[in-house]
Amino acid sequence: MFKNEADFKKIVSRLNIDSKPNPAHCENLRRQMLSAFNEAGEQPGARTTVFQTLRRTIMKRPVPKFAAAAAVIIVIVIGLYRFKSGASLAPIDIKLPRPMFEGTPQPLRVPHWEKPLGRDRPPFLAPVGTKNVAFEKPVTSTDELPIIGELEMLTDGDKEAADGSYVELGHFKQSVTIDLEAEYNIYAILCWHYHKQAVVYFDVVVQVASDPDFITGVTTLFNNDIDNSAGLGIGKDMHYTETNEGKLIDAKGAKARYVRLYSNGNTANDQNHYIEVEVFGKLIE
Repeated sequence: MFKNEADFKKIVSRLNIDSKPNPAHCENLRRQMLSAFNEAGEQPGARTTVFQTLRRTIMKRPVPKFAAAAAVIIVIVIGLYRFKSGASLAPIDIKLPRPMFEGTPQPLRVPHWEKPLGRDRPPFLAPVGTKNVAFEKPVTSTDELPIIGELEMLTDGDKEAADGSYVELGHFKQSVTIDLEAEYNIYAILCWHYHKQAVVYFDVVVQVASDPDFITGVTTLFNNDIDNSAGLGIGKDMHYTETNEGKLIDAKGAKARYVRLYSNGNTANDQNHYIEVEVFGKLIE
């Protein structure tokens, strides 16, 4: 699966560790590996480059003195085996709606624009048992009286872009919040704004929290607000064109009950639209 196992051992030898294994640290390593594998899956030659992605993930986060060297090596080797064998991971079940336009979307004079893959999105792996936990969960919004549709349509399972399948919120910055009604480990969030046309939505920010007011313990999973016009901080993520595939965001196993999504108009008008939001997670027991 990897080209350079010697390099892998060298990285492990540089970890700052002591002799007391810690389950929390092992779980953190597992999440890093899972995120690295999915990140690499979007790149050419994914099966041979995932190690380099994993190395970047680990080395940019200093590892505290939690686990013995042997334990770290065992955990990572077991994790790599599971990535390869599929013993504990599986692709999440994504059912895509019908495409509403043909051809590759072109940039619409939008800065920091993400070029489409030009092929089907690779499967996203998550622990076995991960499912869409947002289905039919309650939704609130900064616009409680949408111009078109009802807020519950965001989690009703209808992902088509036909008339009557989307919600239209007011102008400029708006947000929607999904209450999962329990805490979950969240592995991915999949959002469809409006894919009947090839448009780009601005200031797309996705956050999760266990605080319903999003004051404490907030984790930002995606932010493409490049000028902080939404007031949530400058984001480094790319603008993207809406398609029937939706936008898949790696949540990296974040623990949360509430999911909040912001947007601030689009390339066609100043309004905000949502067709469906799926949240893939597992209940924390």
